[in-house]
Amino acid sequence: MTLSDAELAQQPIAYWTDVAHKEILAFIRRELAGLGISQPQYWTLRHLSVNDLSEDGEGRTVEELTEAMRDYLEPQDDLVPETEELLVRGWLTRDDTTGRLTITEAGEAGRGRVKDHVPAVRARIHDGIDAADYVTTIKVLRRMMRNVGGAGRAE
Repeated sequence: MTLSDAELAQQPIAYWTDVAHKEILAFIRRELAGLGISQPQYWTLRHLSVNDLSEDGEGRTVEELTEAMRDYLEPQDDLVPETEELLVRGWLTRDDTTGRLTITEAGEAGRGRVKDHVPAVRARIHDGIDAADYVTTIKVLRRMMRNVGGAGRAE
């Protein structure tokens, strides 16, 4: 069914942002699964890599990683089994005294392979959407968040 612009203007934004979030997240997770990694595992590697999000490369505990990712972990995400799998794979090591996880050379190579694939995933999501429309969409969503008392993320 095709809706007119007037009909689209009456659509509930909360419904559509929720649907978009779920569909896009499911797509990203399927793409990563096809590469043999889960999204939480990829985020873990990113947070432990000095070539990505880790400033010091000193490693983190599962609890510290969970806190660092709290804004984007889904309720079903559990970093304990996710990191255990990365340990078994040899992509992480754990200090038996502190429980701090660090990324190995194999983990860094795996993170790099996945990161190399990310632009193709983004391209699929953005297919047929020009940069100006995308920017407008983000600005509109941020404004709506501010309108309802949210931060709308930093300007």
